[in-house]
Amino acid sequence: MPEPRDLIEEARTAFILESPAFGNGSEIPAKYSLRGDNKSPPLRWRGGPPETTAYALIVYDPDAPGGIFYHWLLYNIPPELTGLPEGVPAEAETPYGLQGVNDYGRLGYGGPAPPPGSRHRYVFLLLALDRKLELAAGATAGEVLRACKGHVIGYAVLLGYYGG
Repeated sequence: MPEPRDLIEEARTAFILESPAFGNGSEIPAKYSLRGDNKSPPLRWRGGPPETTAYALIVYDPDAPGGIFYHWLLYNIPPELTGLPEGVPAEAETPYGLQGVNDYGRLGYGGPAPPPGSRHRYVFLLLALDRKLELAAGATAGEVLRACKGHVIGYAVLLGYYGG
């Protein structure tokens, strides 16, 4: 399975991803954690490549003890969107795209829940794609990453921390 960083290497354009809930490199508020409200944070982006056909959002924890842990897979995001609201519903098909199964084994967003006493990084990676992914809703991280390979034309990253 390709790693998220492998997909960034094929991108030609970097663009901006941010959240009104937390700044890049800062602490993710507890309400977005698994033990909090477990709602996805609001996101917005700008500067994506004009030839984008769809976006894919991959949220992961690279510091998880067993290797990368995937918290959210949202793909075939319409190219005209420039953001996501707080609390995207945990449904297979949404107006914001299709959702995959996270590493908690659930559809949609699953918030941060690092082991007690540890502070982890959470990477929000938004990929601009030159085509929609030929995947049904409920795909795994491996399926989404493999489908994106060779089709990434731009990327944006937002980094948050959680735990302590």
